[in-house]
Amino acid sequence: MADDQKQLQALSDEYQKLQNDLQTNIDARQKLESQQQENLGVQKVHLQALGSWRLHAAADIRPSQEFAKLAEDANIYKLIGPVLLKQDRAEAVLAVDGRLEFIEKEIKRVEKQIADIQGESEKKRMAVYQLQTKMQQQVEPAA
Repeated sequence: MADDQKQLQALSDEYQKLQNDLQTNIDARQKLESQQQENLGVQKVHLQALGSWRLHAAADIRPSQEFAKLAEDANIYKLIGPVLLKQDRAEAVLAVDGRLEFIEKEIKRVEKQIADIQGESEKKRMAVYQLQTKMQQQVEPAA
């Protein structure tokens, strides 16, 4: 019975660790999705074409599509701190698309980790349940 109690405690501790890891990965995915939305929104990209104006893309439009709508001679500025720096169009498109591609890969990686942790967590939960059932059955005949 004491061995079962130790085993139950160990399984419970492992299950709790998996739950903490799961929450950490869910938080990471949410952060990545937030970054993805920011990049899809092309926030803080200032453009100049016949005067200054600010471009905000819709969430379902890729920034490169927004860049494609610009005239070839349009000036693109990148906001770095309080300063706007002129940026080459090709460089801007590559930078935004590169960030989005990286974020998408990271989201997929984190989602796989979440799925793996959920599978392991379910196995631990079932092991805890089975051990608790076994321990209850051992106690019931004695009572």
